Amino acid sequence: MTTDLAPQDLASTWSAYSAAWQAGSPAERQALFTQALHADCRYEDPLTQAVGWPALSAYMQDLQRQIPGVHFVVQRFRAHHRRSAAEWQMRDGQNHVLGDGVSFGEYAPDGKLLRMTGFFDLPPAA
Repeated sequence: MTTDLAPQDLASTWSAYSAAWQAGSPAERQALFTQALHADCRYEDPLTQAVGWPALSAYMQDLQRQIPGVHFVVQRFRAHHRRSAAEWQMRDGQNHVLGDGVSFGEYAPDGKLLRMTGFFDLPPAA
């Protein structure tokens, strides 16, 4: 029988991961990655797939370049059996809601995220 991680531990890991999207510097992002992510993590959303810290960091940095001050506010977080679901809002630097979505996480036995999958509506084509 495996020992399950407490939902509050997974919530803490998710919070550190979410904070990485708003990190002000690559060093700050790296520190949050060390705390929350498995080195071989996999991220997927409707726009991209990123494997490992360098690819995910580049994607986060590009989003910050496109939308200064972008950050995510988790509206609801649920977890069990090393899996989680986070309902969130994406906001800009002035705290205006730009969209919402849901992300799912899978965690390693040590509590670090192995896989993050985000779902959100794409903006209409220009």
